[in-house]
Amino acid sequence: MAENGGVACKCTERGICGFRGARFDKRSRIRKNLRNVSMIPLFKHNGLFIWRSIAANNCIFSMDAREKSRSTTLEASGHKRVPIFVMMPVDSFGIDTSGAPRIRRIKALTISLKALKLAGVHGIAVEVWWGIVERFSPFVYNWSLYEELFKLISESGLKLHVALSFHSNMHSSSRVKGGVSLPLWIVEIGDLNKDIYYRDQNGFSNDDYLTLGVDELPLFCGRTALQCYEDFMFSFINKFESFIGSVIEEISVGLGPSGELRYPAHPFGDGRWRFPGIGEFQCYDKYMMRDLKIAACQEGKPQWGDKGPQNAGYYNSLPSGVPFFEEGQESFLSDYGRFFLEWYSGRLIRHADAILTKAANMLKKYQESNKSSVLLVAKIGGIYWWYHTLSHPAELTAGYYNTALRDGYDPVASMLSRHGAALHISCLEMMDNETPPTYLCSPERLLQQIWTVSKKRIVHLTGRNTNERFDKAGLWQIHANCYHPQAEAVRSFTYFRMNDKIFRAENWNNFVPFVRKMSTDM
Repeated sequence: MAENGGVACKCTERGICGFRGARFDKRSRIRKNLRNVSMIPLFKHNGLFIWRSIAANNCIFSMDAREKSRSTTLEASGHKRVPIFVMMPVDSFGIDTSGAPRIRRIKALTISLKALKLAGVHGIAVEVWWGIVERFSPFVYNWSLYEELFKLISESGLKLHVALSFHSNMHSSSRVKGGVSLPLWIVEIGDLNKDIYYRDQNGFSNDDYLTLGVDELPLFCGRTALQCYEDFMFSFINKFESFIGSVIEEISVGLGPSGELRYPAHPFGDGRWRFPGIGEFQCYDKYMMRDLKIAACQEGKPQWGDKGPQNAGYYNSLPSGVPFFEEGQESFLSDYGRFFLEWYSGRLIRHADAILTKAANMLKKYQESNKSSVLLVAKIGGIYWWYHTLSHPAELTAGYYNTALRDGYDPVASMLSRHGAALHISCLEMMDNETPPTYLCSPERLLQQIWTVSKKRIVHLTGRNTNERFDKAGLWQIHANCYHPQAEAVRSFTYFRMNDKIFRAENWNNFVPFVRKMSTDM
């Protein structure tokens, strides 16, 4: 999860995804190519270090044989290639002083793309922001920035993973340039009606994403939120139809904060939450409360619809001493607790189902084509702290009704399976034993659970790292998780994300062998 503060914890048992047998110093095939190679700096441009290689005879990195093997034709095997996408820098494009979208540092970006291609990277992951394209007025879509960027990436010989982003990153990008808000005309509506955003129990709103309570309400210049998302997707597909299935191989559709299917229960950027707090339920906008009241009346318990759990603690509470997340008459195990959590998680799944239905229908003709195919992707958050508790409180507040007694990811996978969508999960670099056991974390057990339900529901997996890792141990943990011994290899991996650090010699010399090992048959 992009918000989580990047901490993993040690647990008493290890999941089966820990992979210790392989080491970077046992890479004879790569060493054969690197024997007479050294990496030297070409130049530094606007903070990006660009590197070139000097070999005794030939250039060590070829153009990868015209990409004969595409990620969309992977089969269930631990010996197939896992294509690597690298996410664009967070500050690579934005809005200039005149209000026009533009690519920043385009010369340095061009050189970086070529370096990544030569290293064996398969493609680039690009966030396509609603707040850039439909920025000023409803139905007025400006695709000029992405036309230029997609052309640049395509001419570099790279493929595309496109992330249709219906959220804002203003809070998470507060320390760097490049923050993108929701469309300005949406922001104006929100200034008059804060209930179009999720609210917590104290009434604070989160303007990173529209509440799912407005999915079917025509509050946006005559359109519902779902219609806004649908029109944006239709405009995108219409504009870039010639790229889909050839250059654009994967399309992920934003379903919540940071593009992930979850509630903003752990708002990292605005100071309310810090790791490892359990978070807070986000159902207090008037539209979700209205829906809760209807659901409670249908259950025959109208009093359950007055409010969410009043004994569930606060953002930075720990589970111990919070009655709702312990065993007791007023806990998550009570009749009321089960009712509320089924409603809270169920509305989230219904939200995703509605959006993915529209996306899958639009992409159907490409998915059925033998010549050009595109993978529809949905992201979920990697909520791995307090996993070794009975209640899994951080997952519950985020909208995953996953406890030691209930599998909360199976309903998600079942819904994705109906749409032929892949499930995108983070945390692939994390190990249980890297931090103290105080917070009962287990990213490894979480991933194991996701693998199990994806295999059961026949859902493909894609993944990415949560924390920036260039060290050998972190990169090999990614490799181990991508080639899980008891599951299909992930369809692709997205490295999060491109910046100046990746091109530094000490990091580049680890990153390149990792990419080459992931991108070739073993």
